[in-house]
Amino acid sequence: MYRSIFTDELGLDIAEALPIIKSWGLDYCDLRAMVFGKGCEYLTQEELEEVKRLLKQNGLKLGCLQTSLAKVQLPDRERQEAEEAKMEGIIRAADALDCNLVRSFFYWHPKDDLRGKLSILPDQQQKVLDMFEPLANRAIEAGLKIGFENCGVTADEVFTILDELNVPGWGLAWDPANGWEQKENLEDEVEYLVTCAQRSVMVHVKARGSVIPLEGEILPWARILTTCAAAGLEGPVSAETHNRDKTMSDVDVSHSVIQVMERAWPLEAPGEIYEAAKPRNTGIVRDWDNDPVGFVVVGLGMGHNRARVVTQTSGARLLGVCDLVEERAQRSAEEYGVPYTLDIEDWLDQDDVEVVYVMTPTGLHGKVARQAIAAGKHVLTTKPMDASLKACDATIRAAEEENVLLGVDFDRRFQDDLLSLQASVREDKLGRLLSGQCSLQVLRGPEYFQGISAWHGTWELDGGGVLSNQSIHHIDELAFALGIPSRVRCDIYTQTHEIEAEDLGTAVWVYDDGPVITFYGTTSYPQKTWYHRLDLFGTEGAFHHTEGGPYNKPETHWFVGGEWSDKAPVSVHSHWQSAADNMAAAVRTGVELTCTGRDGRRTQSILDAMYRSAKLGGAWVGVEPDLD
Repeated sequence: MYRSIFTDELGLDIAEALPIIKSWGLDYCDLRAMVFGKGCEYLTQEELEEVKRLLKQNGLKLGCLQTSLAKVQLPDRERQEAEEAKMEGIIRAADALDCNLVRSFFYWHPKDDLRGKLSILPDQQQKVLDMFEPLANRAIEAGLKIGFENCGVTADEVFTILDELNVPGWGLAWDPANGWEQKENLEDEVEYLVTCAQRSVMVHVKARGSVIPLEGEILPWARILTTCAAAGLEGPVSAETHNRDKTMSDVDVSHSVIQVMERAWPLEAPGEIYEAAKPRNTGIVRDWDNDPVGFVVVGLGMGHNRARVVTQTSGARLLGVCDLVEERAQRSAEEYGVPYTLDIEDWLDQDDVEVVYVMTPTGLHGKVARQAIAAGKHVLTTKPMDASLKACDATIRAAEEENVLLGVDFDRRFQDDLLSLQASVREDKLGRLLSGQCSLQVLRGPEYFQGISAWHGTWELDGGGVLSNQSIHHIDELAFALGIPSRVRCDIYTQTHEIEAEDLGTAVWVYDDGPVITFYGTTSYPQKTWYHRLDLFGTEGAFHHTEGGPYNKPETHWFVGGEWSDKAPVSVHSHWQSAADNMAAAVRTGVELTCTGRDGRRTQSILDAMYRSAKLGGAWVGVEPDLD
């Protein structure tokens, strides 16, 4: 997905608007009205050629043709003919400007008494479909990709028409500000977020809900956009400002909307979609909320979102952020209202800094952690713990010598489904465990390994490829639920990416008490998704979990007592909301960390053994889980 803006939202015609848009750092724009004084669908061939020239001159690409096609309630034949003529203008513009993505409506723009009811009115659905059919057929013939906006209609009404038309690639032009206040509860909100993100081909961001509060609140744009990224959105996220407060110019308000989008833009690669959609602030108030633990976050790629988690955690306080890249440091500092520095040493002599949250490239975790430990600070580091067991061991010893806490942020350990799996395995609800298979299939494009992210896929700074970076979540999941295997064998391959390390890894794990687990991970899957599958079985039962890929929502099933159920035989709920929540509690109350440095080292030992095996041609090697 990419940032864009309707050019006419600046209140200027296209020639004046484009240089300003480019000065804001955008690479894309959308066309609607005020293109030489008219709508983009009414441009002549000569005018379209001039638009192409202006776009090229300003270094901009076209994201979408934002039209009002069929934005009328069940019109008469004369109006339908006018809309069909408009469609021909849209096709002409799409061909000339090489942009087949088009925002449209579908002849359903009802009064209040009908709004929201299309899905339960089959006679009205048929009228809509009959009227829209000529436009749909012409769009399909011309190769257009249509997004229907939830403006004047609900998202469910859009889905009703999309399902009836059933055209591959067509979807929702999602305006989250429309209908947001209709959701009744948190569960409804998460489901709404996921469903809309999965079905969207573009997203619109208005001033209302981003700059101006919507029903007293600003929409959670970081969560919305992270969910869209997890859904694999490939289209534009466009500022459709709609400046109704003329005390500020259209240009200034539009720029403010763009800045909101920039601050909310996800920097980390997408993960599982339901986790992305969940809010972190659950309303829980910790006993030490009036004496919060002070955190500094170092490394503001994924760290930008972890900093947000700290701000949403009762009993934790974000004191500042740090990154070598000033642009990233400044962005996070402005978002969270804290100071920033470019050097961690600037924070280490401050007494109110109690925890350093290390979110740097993997191969630098230990170096930064040991700087903080030497200054007497507790450390929470992201996964994996480091790029080598040797570095892990040095950090563990340093923390133990200084008597400070060292935790590793494996966030799956705070999710109820994994805690319930661990408890069910320990209580032998599946009987004697025999076998299992775990797979992760994701897509990482070339840009993931370029520029500021060029450390990805390197041995020194990423510790490897897909096994170290993405699959480590699920390696830890198995280590947490089943324990550490005694020996492993592994093969790695580099199939589609120009990187040092692997983009495909396969392995077999063997446990002393009998279970055999197969493991598979790739970053070459064709869909932008987090497609994870885990199957386990024993002498008395089985466990199945799937998420991502072809599944719209996670599915977890248990075969216990001779039948399948979606209820775990042992249900466990996490007491902690996140690693930051757990670390703050450990600092203030002395509770145990869910994942200590030694726990993180055990997971790392499996990864280490897998890579040692691969470098030996797939030979069996032993796992060394504990530090001497």
